Amino acid sequence: MDVIGRWNGRYARLLQSALRLSNEQFAAHLGIAVRTVATWHSDAAVVPRGEMQQLLDTAHERAPAAARQRFALLVAAERAPAASVPAGAQALRVAIAVVVRENSVLLVCRRDDDAAGISWQFPAGVIKPGGRAETTTVRETLDETGVHCAVRQHIGSRLHPVTGVLCEYFLCEYLAGEATNTDTVENIDVMWVPKNAATRFIPVDTIFPPVLAILEEQT
Repeated sequence: MDVIGRWNGRYARLLQSALRLSNEQFAAHLGIAVRTVATWHSDAAVVPRGEMQQLLDTAHERAPAAARQRFALLVAAERAPAASVPAGAQALRVAIAVVVRENSVLLVCRRDDDAAGISWQFPAGVIKPGGRAETTTVRETLDETGVHCAVRQHIGSRLHPVTGVLCEYFLCEYLAGEATNTDTVENIDVMWVPKNAATRFIPVDTIFPPVLAILEEQT
């Protein structure tokens, strides 16, 4: 995908992720205020003014080829879920928390009937009918890990390539609490790992591309 017809907060954030820039770096790159970038993160649907559209066009056009390719993959991943759900299907919805504390991310090790099935994942929980995904994200993280967190932004949605479950991903900010295994029925362990080491625990080809971009960001 080489052209964005109309930029909004979501596309601007994906471009930032593709360029691997912090909020401050992205603002400086565009020559705008940091609060404007923060607005894009808090409101994915916001549409920047005309001059801002041109700044984003220029930043995209002048981006290195690798960054443009990452951006295209991120946009494709954002758009994929709606086209992937079969007509009339009622998919199981799961809220997934990507909890970040400085340069670390929170992971849990799931328990399986077969030892070979043990795997590391992000904290997650089933969204009950009529329930809010954000509430589920915060509650399940606390129940599983003892960590209090706050949702910072909705990262995106997709049908998981392995489980086929409809996943809602949220970037969460650590607030308080020690990471402990508070759900020994489902989990074996809980731990913080460096963001750049997460792919040692979770196969990179199963990580949602926008989440992978966040893990690659330097803070």
